Amino acid sequence: MTHTRTIRLMMASAALLTLAGPAFALDGADMMKKLSAAFEVNGTSVTFDKAEANGDVVTASGVKLQVAAQPGESIKIGDVTFEGVEETDGGGYYAETVSFADVNVSEKEDSVSIKDIAIGGLAIPGNASGGTINEILLYESFGTGPMEVKVKGKDVFKIASIESNLTRRENDAGFDFDGTMNGLYADLSEVEDAKAKDAIEKLGLKQIDGQMTMKGSWELESGNLAVEEYALDFKNIGRLNIAMDFSGYTLQFMKALQEANKAAQANPNKEEANQAMGLAMLGLMQQLTFNSASIRFDDASITKKALDYAGSQQGVTGEQLAQSLKAMVPIMMAQLNVPELQNQVSAAVNAYLDAPKSLTISAEPEKPVPFPMIMGAAMGAPNTIPSVLGVKVTAND
Repeated sequence: MTHTRTIRLMMASAALLTLAGPAFALDGADMMKKLSAAFEVNGTSVTFDKAEANGDVVTASGVKLQVAAQPGESIKIGDVTFEGVEETDGGGYYAETVSFADVNVSEKEDSVSIKDIAIGGLAIPGNASGGTINEILLYESFGTGPMEVKVKGKDVFKIASIESNLTRRENDAGFDFDGTMNGLYADLSEVEDAKAKDAIEKLGLKQIDGQMTMKGSWELESGNLAVEEYALDFKNIGRLNIAMDFSGYTLQFMKALQEANKAAQANPNKEEANQAMGLAMLGLMQQLTFNSASIRFDDASITKKALDYAGSQQGVTGEQLAQSLKAMVPIMMAQLNVPELQNQVSAAVNAYLDAPKSLTISAEPEKPVPFPMIMGAAMGAPNTIPSVLGVKVTAND
């Protein structure tokens, strides 16, 4: 009898703990406060009406973003659902997925809509000091579905989807990141300015369609930030890609930058704030080192159209304008007193105008160059910058 009573008591206790467990396991309000603290390092705060936990799901309602630079104004987010939530070491939280309500804002015939907004693998730090990788707000993936902007009931801008990923390296040594903006569409046919409208029609830009891609990495110890690809690629226009690589962008650098930005936003005297921010940036730049950079454009028929249009404005053909440009470039470059670069630019421009395929401007010094050295050259001997940075200009390679 005693044995039976003991079993019943144990089962009742287990049932009570099971029912009570979720309520004690997660504190939705605490999670949202720590999420706000993580945003505050950039001068932004999060407010909410309430945050309720049900098992490993936290639902926050009435969520708003408040930016310090715009006191009294806020961005309404609405309800946000965090699923697969668990507490982490140091009092932080991790959510497997974060989903948002679709955005639908309209005024008369104008509207903006964004669907399927979601974050995957959100890590909220318990202490958002930014001193270590575990003390900054991180995510593993972010994405949206279709985004549309309508003016007077007509689509003027659309994005089919946005996808981005942030992957931690082994031993928390850094990150690899990538992103894609698919189905980037803009309708310029309704532009009202007569001159701009004529140019858009002649250049075949009434509707533009393409995508944006990005790829890079960040090593925490050296602060090496390498953006291998930041590209805009549009049909019948071309592909513009910007790449850069520099060192010194450590967590400490990022924290100092955030603090300077936060102080500037909190200063009601904007002129004084901008001056302080400029001085802070000047000081921080001293910590960076330049490794390489490049800008490359791959033509997809826009160059000939641009020459023809620009030439028509001057009463000449596109071919005649191209010949004029070939003659003007050496004269303009001669004023910079950089003979080697002058020859490179002239040769590249000539080759590109004869047969537009690609044009690349790259800077890759033999050894990494500290930013103070670049700034010194810019102030003391500007014509030495191309050699200091190893600048090269090539075409159709």
